[in-house]
Amino acid sequence: MAAAAALARLEQKQPRARGPMLQDSIRNQVRKELQAEATVSGNLETLGTNMVPEPKEERSSHLAVPGVYFTCPLTGAILRKDQRETHIKEAILSHFSTDPVGASIMKIHTFNKDRDRVKLGVDTIAKYLDNIHLHPEEEKYQKIKLQNKVFQERINCLEGTHEFFEAIGFQKALLPVPDQEGPEEFYVLSEAVLAQPQSLERHKEQLLCAEPVRATLARQRRVFRPSPLASQFDLPAEFFNLTAEEVKREQRLRSEAVERLSVLRTKAMREKEEQREMRKYTYTLLRVRLPDGCLLQGTFYARERVAALYSFVREALQSDWLPFELLAAGGQKLSEDENLAFTECGLVPSALLTFSWDAAVLEDIKAAGAEPDSSILKPELLSAIERLS
Repeated sequence: MAAAAALARLEQKQPRARGPMLQDSIRNQVRKELQAEATVSGNLETLGTNMVPEPKEERSSHLAVPGVYFTCPLTGAILRKDQRETHIKEAILSHFSTDPVGASIMKIHTFNKDRDRVKLGVDTIAKYLDNIHLHPEEEKYQKIKLQNKVFQERINCLEGTHEFFEAIGFQKALLPVPDQEGPEEFYVLSEAVLAQPQSLERHKEQLLCAEPVRATLARQRRVFRPSPLASQFDLPAEFFNLTAEEVKREQRLRSEAVERLSVLRTKAMREKEEQREMRKYTYTLLRVRLPDGCLLQGTFYARERVAALYSFVREALQSDWLPFELLAAGGQKLSEDENLAFTECGLVPSALLTFSWDAAVLEDIKAAGAEPDSSILKPELLSAIERLS
C-alpha cells in the first residue's frame, strides 16, 4: 500500500508528453543520407563522434565546460553556434530528393527569418488550397497567376514556396490571358492531384502546423566524483553577453559603486540592479550534488525554467519515478511547478544545488520495508564518471 501511495503521488506530478513534430518524422531519413554520404567520402567526424569539425583554438584545460554547443534536430550533429544555420540548411536541402513536400515546408519556415511575412505567405497558400478543396469543379481555382500582385508580394518573396507548389502537384505553364497579347506564366494543378484532393488538405495542415527547425542547446551532461571544487566554476566566454574583459571591468566598477552607495540603496533598488545584472548572461552551468557526493552537471539557457533542470536530473536517475527536491544555496527549495527562470532564482551564470529525495514518499517506501536504489544515477552515466579538476 505504501509503495502504491508513493506511485500515486508521482503520477499526479508527471508532465504530459508533447506531440510529435513534422521534423521528427524525417530525422532518421536525413541522418541515413548524411551517413551514406560520409561513408563514401570518408567523413569520420559524421560517423564517429558526430561532431562537426571546428577551427582549433586555445582553451583552458581547467574550464568547467569546453564551450557552448548545440544539437541539430535532423541529423544529431553537435554544432558550435556559428555552425548551426549552415548545417541545418544543408540538412533540409539534402532531404528534397526523398521528401520534397516536407523539405519545402521546413525551408519556408526556417530559411525566412521574418515570422510575420512567413505567416502571411503560409496563410495565403492555405487559402489557395482551401479554394480548390471547396470548389473542386471550378477551373479558375486550379491555376495561380505568378505575376498576380498578391502572389508576388506574399509568396514569391519567400524561399521554399515555389518548391512547395511543385512538390504538391502544381506545374508551371504558359497560358493565354483574355484581352492580352502574350501568354503569362501560371501554376496549374495536375490532373493526378485533382483526383486525390485529400492530399492537398493534408499538405496544407502540415504547412500551417510547421515550425522553424532550430538547433537545441546541448546539455553536455557530465558526472563527477565528489570534490571540494564542486562550487568552483571557470566558464568560457560564450556564457556571457559581454566579453570576459568587459565582465571583469563591470564587476570592479559595480563593487566600487556598492561601497559608495550601499547606505542609500533600498532593498527594491538592490533587487532591480541584481535582475539587470542577470540579463548579461545567456547560459548557465548548473551542478547538482547528489546524496553520495557525486555531481551531475549540465548547460542551460539562463532564461530556461526550473522545470527543465528537474527533467534533466530525472533522466539521469536510476529510480526516475521517485519524487525529489532541489535546494539552492542557503537551503532555498526550488519548486518544479513554479514558472521561474534561472535568472529569477539567481542561478546564473553558474550554481551548485543539492539533491534530496521527497521526504514523504521516502517514508512511505521505508514503511513498506523497502529502500531506494543505493545507486542513484543510471549505470551508463556512472561508467563515464570523471574527476573534477
